[in-house]
Amino acid sequence: MLTEINFDGIIGPTHNYAGLSRGNIASASNAGGVSQPRAAALQGIEKMCHTIALGLPQGLFMPLDRPDAPWLETLGTSLEGAEPHLRAQAWSASSMWAANAATVSPAPDSDDGKCHLTVANLVTMPHRSHEWPGTLAQLRLAFADPAFAVHGPVPAPFGDEGAANHMRLCDGHGSPGVEIFVYGLGGGRFPARQHLDASKAIARKHRLDPARTLFIRQSDTAIQGGAFHNDVVAVANERVLFTHETAFEDREGAHAQIRAAFPEVEIVEVPASAVSLPEAIKSYLFNAQLVSLPDGDGMGLVLPTEARDTRPVWDWLEAHVAGNGPIRRLLPVDVRQSMANGGGPACLRLRVVADPARIDSRFLADAAKLDRIAEVVTRHWPEAIAPGDLASSALTAEVRSARAALLGALDLAELA
Repeated sequence: MLTEINFDGIIGPTHNYAGLSRGNIASASNAGGVSQPRAAALQGIEKMCHTIALGLPQGLFMPLDRPDAPWLETLGTSLEGAEPHLRAQAWSASSMWAANAATVSPAPDSDDGKCHLTVANLVTMPHRSHEWPGTLAQLRLAFADPAFAVHGPVPAPFGDEGAANHMRLCDGHGSPGVEIFVYGLGGGRFPARQHLDASKAIARKHRLDPARTLFIRQSDTAIQGGAFHNDVVAVANERVLFTHETAFEDREGAHAQIRAAFPEVEIVEVPASAVSLPEAIKSYLFNAQLVSLPDGDGMGLVLPTEARDTRPVWDWLEAHVAGNGPIRRLLPVDVRQSMANGGGPACLRLRVVADPARIDSRFLADAAKLDRIAEVVTRHWPEAIAPGDLASSALTAEVRSARAALLGALDLAELA
């Protein structure tokens, strides 16, 4: 039976604040700070426990092997000899944000009846551009069943950032849907990361019906305001599109396209007069997990505690719930360590509609498995990492040993 599974990236032991993501205001604002990898990973695990407690299926991805010495070797340098900015890019734990792992088209949307996954190339940002080989290895292991088709990345220079710029509307997760690819254009101080050509290439590879596939431009206002991915200003689930007024370049045209392709859509738009774009970005109101509650009581919004702490945001949400809108439950979670690096609850997960029986069970989570992972994290993850620590050979050995302990605990030696 097809169901939606949220695959979260386990936050790796190299989690640090190097401020590498241009256009990501939180990342830039906290550059040079002292991170807490252990607390970060435990917060992510607790979020997964929260999802399981709601009765929702949960999957997980492993942190990649970092620091990435082979990548530095392709640049003619090493961990010991690299300039600080290159060393920081080799240490990045950004694969934790699984929304950027791949774009996923469920089987009901493709003409061959397979669930298609295309690993994101992430070429816009150097620290992320070398993630895809490790991510692809995991995808091919987790989704090795013939029910899936796993594709390599779209070639450079066509930037593809994965599911963070992709939405799907449907009558139910197992029903055929309308897929919406959101892309950016233009220059300015912050780059547009998702290219239209990349989105079109993925749609072709996924064998989607052109009549049920939309390409919509993200507003330059949103990008330059700090919405580096569409999921910072819009999220969809089944029949609901939850969006900020400034999300799309041609707001009225985008809404009309969506309604024409999927007449059943309910567009829940937050006006800028109620929640400004800076407030939406700071609180990550839309970088939330909009989920269908298994008890049939509408939808829940798993959102960061920062949204509750931002008065205009929480006022709007409470009024929406009181007015019997489609979002019936507000479910704050503490992911402050991820938020400080620019990633909210939705950044941490990749949505895959599939039959869990067709997925390698090592990548599926339950409460007992998450307890085992938490024990490994508590025992092996560094408590804190300061910027200067990235030059430490002792820390390099520690974080590699930590990841090896996790892979051993989950019987995933293939990823070592």
